[in-house]
Amino acid sequence: MKTKLLLLIGILSLSLNAQIKTLSWNLENFGKSKSDATIAFIATTVKDYDIVALQEVVAGRGGAQAVARLADELNRKGAKWDYTISDPTSGSANKSERYAYLWQTARVTKVGKAWLEKKYSTEIDREPYLATFVYEGKQLTLVNFHAITKSKQPETEIKYFRYLPVEYPNLNLVFLGDFNCPQSHSVFGPLRNMGYQSVFKKQKTSLKRECKQEQCLASEFDNLWYHRMKVTIVKSMVLPFYTFFSDLKSARVISDHIPITAELQLH
Repeated sequence: MKTKLLLLIGILSLSLNAQIKTLSWNLENFGKSKSDATIAFIATTVKDYDIVALQEVVAGRGGAQAVARLADELNRKGAKWDYTISDPTSGSANKSERYAYLWQTARVTKVGKAWLEKKYSTEIDREPYLATFVYEGKQLTLVNFHAITKSKQPETEIKYFRYLPVEYPNLNLVFLGDFNCPQSHSVFGPLRNMGYQSVFKKQKTSLKRECKQEQCLASEFDNLWYHRMKVTIVKSMVLPFYTFFSDLKSARVISDHIPITAELQLH
């Protein structure tokens, strides 16, 4: 009887914890070059998630419009979606980009305005884009990020992330995006020491130019970092969308990265 009671309490406790389905995707040069068919494919891929975080939205003409087109396509699929787009990041003009969030309004509420983190804008080319969401009474703040390329040493930017939990001690920060850096790099050590850990380990997320011996993925770049005392990962997976195409050249019209996903249980 006692065992059954403990099991019931455990089930009830689990059901009271909020679970939110997140997806992060670097949509290479997401702007006016993306056709309606491409937008429709992306919408079909992401439609079952509560919050979608996008990187590499074009800063200039067509970027914001592409996000609006994607939201419109998602709205045609039955659920109501809203979105927010960042201003262009403050790096050099040819490297400036936007970020975006899209979310199902029946599942998630955004709290306040999303913001580009300007405190380290001189140290970080594409400063992260933060937004706070509420899901079943629980809050989390996503930190959407696209680091400089591997050849430019993204760790010189990532090292500043250790200061954000101190800057925002009352926020449940979840870092996600394209870090251009594997989770095993020592630059993530300070975050680990604070209680953060990555969802994926040894998971490649960028596409090669062509598959070799059925190996189509190149590097461990995209990930999600969460505080283990504030979040439990219920389920995580990558979405190998390229398998719907005859070759990687065709798939790379969509993006040169695959989406990463995680279902988060908020404590």
